[in-house]
Amino acid sequence: MKKYIYLLMTLIILNSCSKDDVQTSGNPVIELRSELSRAMFGDSLQFTVGVNDEVPLSTFKAKLYFGEELVSETVIRTKNAGDYTGKIYIPFYKNIPDGTATLEFILQNTNLTVTEKTYDVALTRPDYPYLILVTESGMYPMEKTGNCQYAATEVFPSTDLPSYIKTPVISEWGNEITFGWGEDGITQGSTADIPFVSSTSGKFSVTFNTLTYEASPFFEILINSEKMEMIDKQNFRIDLDLTQGENVTVEGIDNIAEWWIDADFFTKVTDNEFTFEPITGKYRIIANTTLKYFKVEAMLGNGPATLQPDGTGAVWIIGEGIGKPSITANHVGWITEKAICMAPTGNKTYRITLVADETVNATYINFKFFHQNNWGGEYTNTTLTLTAGNDIVFVGDGATLDYEGNYRDAGNLGLVQALEVGATYVFVIDVSAGIDAAVLTVTKQP
Repeated sequence: MKKYIYLLMTLIILNSCSKDDVQTSGNPVIELRSELSRAMFGDSLQFTVGVNDEVPLSTFKAKLYFGEELVSETVIRTKNAGDYTGKIYIPFYKNIPDGTATLEFILQNTNLTVTEKTYDVALTRPDYPYLILVTESGMYPMEKTGNCQYAATEVFPSTDLPSYIKTPVISEWGNEITFGWGEDGITQGSTADIPFVSSTSGKFSVTFNTLTYEASPFFEILINSEKMEMIDKQNFRIDLDLTQGENVTVEGIDNIAEWWIDADFFTKVTDNEFTFEPITGKYRIIANTTLKYFKVEAMLGNGPATLQPDGTGAVWIIGEGIGKPSITANHVGWITEKAICMAPTGNKTYRITLVADETVNATYINFKFFHQNNWGGEYTNTTLTLTAGNDIVFVGDGATLDYEGNYRDAGNLGLVQALEVGATYVFVIDVSAGIDAAVLTVTKQP
C-alpha cells in the first residue's frame, strides 16, 4: 500500500512539473501592423509589429533575403509586450533586376522560445526623374535619357572632371544614394571622385546607368584592339596571350612618343607598334599614364607567375637601387607591390636590362631575386652563384664588402665597382641547371 501511494505521488509531481514547463516556455506572437508588400532598392523600409507573450520577451529581429542571401538585418530589444516600429535597409546593388525579396521576422522570449514569420516584398529599382553630378566647381543636373540612363551635357570647366553622382529622394522611405569610385570602379555608397576624362574640350556629356553602373567618358587605351581595364585614373591593365615576335599595337595614347619603352619586353616599330620580345605566354600589361610606361608581368593562370620547380615561370626583383621607368620616378625599394618581373627569354633564363643612373643606381645597389612578387622563396648566396670572372656585382653572404666597404645580407646584390653612368648592363638569371643552382651573369653592353 505504501509502495502504491509513493508511486502515485511521484506521477503527480512529474505531471505537475511537465505542465509548468509547458506554461513557462511561452508562446511569442507577432502581429504585423503595417503594409510591407512593396518597396524600392535603397529604401529604409519601415515596419510596425505587435508582440506579446505570457513570459518576458527578449529580442525581435528582421532579416531581408535576396534569394538565399542575407543582405540586411535589424534587431530590436522587446522586453515588454506591445507595438514596436523599426526600419530595415534594402541594399541598392548593380545588375539586380526588379524581383521579390523575403522579409523574415523572428521573435524570441527569455526562455529562448522562438516564433518566425516571413513576408514577400516586391522590389523595384527607383525610377529617378534626374541625378546630380557633383564636381569641385559645382553641381550639374543629369537628365534621364532612357531606362536607368542619365546624362549631363554642359560646357564643363575642364576635360578632367573628377566627380561623384547622387540621387534625389523620391519616396517616403527613400535615401539619397551616392555613386563614387572604389577598388572595382564605380560603386554605390562612395563619394570618392570618379575619374571622368573627356577627349574633347568644351561641351561634352557625362553619362551614367543606375542599373549597370556603366559610365562615360573615360580615358581609353586599346592593346591589339582590346580595351584595357581602368584600375584608377593613372593605371590601366589587360591580360593577353602574346606570341614572341608578334607586333603589339597601342591606341588611345596621343603622347605615346614620350613614353618610356621597356627594351626587355618591346622593340619599337612605330610610335604605336612594338615587337614583343619575351617567350610566348600570358602576360599582364599595366599602362601608367603618369609615369608614361608599360609594366609587363608574366602570368600563370589568372595571377602573377611564380618560379616553378622545373625552372619555368618568373623571377622577380625587390630591393634598393633599381626602378622602372627610372629610379627617381619609381624606386622599388622593399615594397613588394613594386616588384619588377624579369623578362622570360626561353631556356629557363630571365633578363633585365638596366642603365646606370637611370634605372639602376650607379654607386649603390641592394636588391635581390625572388620566386614570386612577394615575400617567400628567394635566392641567397648558397643557391645563387655568379659566373666566374664577373667583376661587376656580387651576391651577399653577410661577410663580403662592396667597393665602398658595406656588407650585404645573404642574397642581396652589391657592386664590386661603381657602374659607368649612362652605360647599359644586362642581368641574366639562368636556372636551366635547376632552380637550386641558378647562375647570374652581368654584362656591360659595348
